[in-house]
Amino acid sequence: MTVDALTDVAGVRVGHASRSGDGWLTGTTVVLAPEGGAVAAVDVRGGGPGTKETDALDPRNVVRKVDAVVLTGGSAYGLDAASGVMAWLEEQGRGVRVGVDAAHVVPVVPAACVFDLGRGGDFRARPDAATGRAAVEAAAADAPGARVPEGCVGAGTGAAVGPLKGGVGSASTVLDSGITVAALVVANAAGSVLDPETGVLYGELFQARLERPEARVHEAARRRLAEVAARNPVPPLNTTLAVVATDADLSKAQAQKLAGTAHDGIARAVRPVHLLNDGDTVFALATGARPLAAGDPLALNEVLAAGADMVTRAIVRAVRAAEPVAGPGGEWPSYEELYGRP
Repeated sequence: MTVDALTDVAGVRVGHASRSGDGWLTGTTVVLAPEGGAVAAVDVRGGGPGTKETDALDPRNVVRKVDAVVLTGGSAYGLDAASGVMAWLEEQGRGVRVGVDAAHVVPVVPAACVFDLGRGGDFRARPDAATGRAAVEAAAADAPGARVPEGCVGAGTGAAVGPLKGGVGSASTVLDSGITVAALVVANAAGSVLDPETGVLYGELFQARLERPEARVHEAARRRLAEVAARNPVPPLNTTLAVVATDADLSKAQAQKLAGTAHDGIARAVRPVHLLNDGDTVFALATGARPLAAGDPLALNEVLAAGADMVTRAIVRAVRAAEPVAGPGGEWPSYEELYGRP
């Protein structure tokens, strides 16, 4: 049975650590690879990224597999969450072995952050190593194939997409070949996710949603969004993050191609995208359980196309799962509060 989430890729687990109230509105999400790790790659398109250990994922470099990927709030400060994940992995003996003793490992933990500083009211309330540890422990404690909580959780706790509340979303598909492709996103874009003329989510237009909200509903939503955007004091520094995972057997170069084409999924759901004040970053993980079709040089194409599609679907789900937030750091209505369910 599938759950339409990143955890449909066998062995991949997701854990969230969230904190809100008393000045907090932030958190961390950890994607934990199966034992033995997963081939990993990254592609960064935004002009203001905040990342850690991404150079290690270059296909020209020695590290082939990683055991976890960290997505976190707190801007560059929040990258400290990766230290907690690294410490936990070391305790499990997971990482790149660097000595004769099996306990001598260096876990490579790529990480990327979103900007949510001050959205809960306290600029100094941001994830740290303890937050990262809580998130990876939550991932490890989950059963294989568990549902992934969506909306205002983990790294999506303080996320916003323009004047709307953002969050975490996930989606998956099984191809005719039997290969699973899935995505998890943190939707926190400077651009908009909805068509200003109709109120329909861009990602749903791509999915051929044709019905439109009533004109009176759309007009009321536009007025509300304009009002809260004018009041919110936080500058529009944002980022959309994604992890695309598959059970296909990919090389690092093929995984990097997957990470790159997956950015098309962001571009279908967010406009404008990849701005100077975005840090849009996509990681790709390949567990290697299923080989690509032997002798077909284009066998990767269906995986690439599905990766982008799943990112688009995951952004839609993130926005639809988000709940409204109003507090000392600002006000962000949710899409479904304004427009309702389709």
